[in-house]
Amino acid sequence: MAGVNKTNMSETDIISKFILPAVKDAGWDDLTQIRQEVKLRDGKIVVRGKLASRIKVKSADIVLYHKPNLPLAVIEAKANKHAISKGMQQGLDYAGLLDVPFVFASNGDGFIFHDKTNPQQLESEITLDAFPAPELLWQKYCDWKGFTQQQLPVISQDYYDDGSGKSPRYYQMRAINRTIDAVSAGKNRILLVMATGTGKTYTAFQIIWRLWKARNKKRILFLADRNILVDQTKNNDFQPF
Repeated sequence: MAGVNKTNMSETDIISKFILPAVKDAGWDDLTQIRQEVKLRDGKIVVRGKLASRIKVKSADIVLYHKPNLPLAVIEAKANKHAISKGMQQGLDYAGLLDVPFVFASNGDGFIFHDKTNPQQLESEITLDAFPAPELLWQKYCDWKGFTQQQLPVISQDYYDDGSGKSPRYYQMRAINRTIDAVSAGKNRILLVMATGTGKTYTAFQIIWRLWKARNKKRILFLADRNILVDQTKNNDFQPF
């Protein structure tokens, strides 16, 4: 789109006309590797006197994945009237929540690429046609994490998908992935602490499902302190077993 005046374009237009085409041209799959408007904070309720209001849910513009629920990078976009680096701090905040090392900021002219895996050059500017391919970011991610070839089948094991489109919340995904990483590295004492109502059973189910499907573990014991909790678990989250 050479010669197009971007300065009056909205952020949405910048994303659809410049950023997404650049990402897809680099080989990223629209169905399995690219998600837009990814919610990263549940709206907290703030009470003032008798009035209660919900803080606005924050969303990352684009999150790139190796495969569903294995995030790699955040892209934060701004309208072209802003500097190319304008969205970087926001992107870094979201990357922290998602536990990913790659952040891209863009105003449609190119990208500022923040790469935690390369401390010698944390940030560089790249053109729209130089966006990195999925295989490159995945390899850099694996090297950064220190994964061995033996770990990869476990780490890459799919989540259970019931076809409803349900996906884990960002903190559940982070807990599941970190646990799988640790188990695949041979660690056998891992503690997850999660508050009431944050989906502990669902999180445990996905961890168990992925370890079992990857044949990393053959038998897994799930304990609860009351029979009713075990029955609920069997009938609900654990029913796929």
